[in-house]
Amino acid sequence: MSTEHFDAVEIIGIKRDRGTLSPEQIDWTIDAYTRGVIAEEQMAALNMAILLNGMDRAEISRWTTAMINSGERMDFSSLRTPAGAVKPTADKHSTGGVGDKITLPLAPLVAAFGVAVPQLSGRGLGHTGGTLDKLESIPGWNASLSTAALMDQLSECGAVICAAGTGLAPADKKLYALRDVTGTVEAIPLIASSIMSKKIAEGTGTLVLDVKVGSGAFMKNEQDARELARTMVGLGTDAGVKTVALLTNMATPLGLTAGNAIEVAESVDVLAGGGPADVVELTVKLAQEMLAGAGVHDADPAAALADGRAMDVWHKMISAQGGDPAAALPVARESETVYAQAEGVLTELDALSVGVAAWRLGAGRARRQDEVQAGAGVRLHAKPGDVVRRGQPLMTLLTDTPEKFGRALEALESAAVISAEGSRNGQRLILERIAE
Repeated sequence: MSTEHFDAVEIIGIKRDRGTLSPEQIDWTIDAYTRGVIAEEQMAALNMAILLNGMDRAEISRWTTAMINSGERMDFSSLRTPAGAVKPTADKHSTGGVGDKITLPLAPLVAAFGVAVPQLSGRGLGHTGGTLDKLESIPGWNASLSTAALMDQLSECGAVICAAGTGLAPADKKLYALRDVTGTVEAIPLIASSIMSKKIAEGTGTLVLDVKVGSGAFMKNEQDARELARTMVGLGTDAGVKTVALLTNMATPLGLTAGNAIEVAESVDVLAGGGPADVVELTVKLAQEMLAGAGVHDADPAAALADGRAMDVWHKMISAQGGDPAAALPVARESETVYAQAEGVLTELDALSVGVAAWRLGAGRARRQDEVQAGAGVRLHAKPGDVVRRGQPLMTLLTDTPEKFGRALEALESAAVISAEGSRNGQRLILERIAE
């Protein structure tokens, strides 16, 4: 005789018929699925019903809380300022894009102002790069830290970028794997709760979301990206986390590199006071949002990049995890250059095409267990708005395995659009700020 409070078929039927699940029904659903009481095919049906019929804010909020409650929560209240007060914490999450290395300069930059930055990051899959893959191109750097080591590092240098432990929202891991094979990854309530359950469980006081929109992003149009951003801001707010989101342009890659080691090198350029203008702009803007949320209102992040304060934290952060910040980064053994076929203004450089090319060159993985090449990727020599001449290098392809060039070049066949007349202003990077 069953002692379960609800029945999976009943729950599926409610969402199939556009009904609203009660808090108790949601709590039971996540718990029962985690325990194996709800079968995979039943959860797949419920996911599809949610994708087709949606959830209201209260439902998504409770679903997120139930996922958080499936595991442990981190607590940073033991971190203290020199004066003995609880140290403010801030985190950033990006929905992923091409050339998105912003976490690397951002974490030490914010930490330079006395805010702790516990940045739990992931690996790349498909055309979007992973922060941990990039950092693992630094000789000796270790992504896996115990909770004690993470806390020690936050106390000592203020910033940590590492792999998330398995204890945070374990229900999400199981649910995401099912969504991945049942065509329900795109359900905005499930995307939002997946991201926010882990971020809220991390225990940060302030969260800034970088929601990408465009060809190289998960969300291809502004309407969907805005809905996702608003949903996630609402979830953070409901959980007591100061949350804001920026909608940012991912029609073209960020910066001039897409890969692993080459993105680390570009990040170090930014920390040294240089680097591409778009990477600097987004890093500074996200830092301002994180610092404001943490109660630091008189900060000048651009100055901390220029005067070396952020670089000092970077050196400490990398060294603390076994890395050598002064070591030479891996360099690909082979390269091939793509040249401009016309003269004029580069009006488009498609992010998805560049991301797929970098992935095919070995910078990314098709399956989670695949290895990545540290030196592989694409280096850009021009960005939208630049004037180019026929025969001028547009990009350089990098790999250790030259047989990969052919497929990478196929991905880039229509990536660049050069017009006789075109805007030289480039593309707007920050599209909108979303807060409650």
